[in-house]
Amino acid sequence: MIDGKTQNETLTRLKKIEGQIKGVEKMIESKKYCIDIINQIRAVRGALDVLALQVMRNHINSCVSEAIRKGSNNSTVDELMETIYRFVK
Repeated sequence: MIDGKTQNETLTRLKKIEGQIKGVEKMIESKKYCIDIINQIRAVRGALDVLALQVMRNHINSCVSEAIRKGSNNSTVDELMETIYRFVK
């Protein structure tokens, strides 16, 4: 579960990403140089990666840590590892 601090940080970051996406849209509408558009798209992808890592950190510090403390089966850790694998692919 996302805690209040992480929720605020991720929502703030999402609003910035939304602004970046709108900027890309305007660049396309105004027929900007293709490489400049591609560079901005890469910046958006980077911002989304940082957001995903922020949420993943929260997940590890809350859900995964709690499952380990409770001695739950390894399904939580397996799920995390699958998520990390997909993320870095």
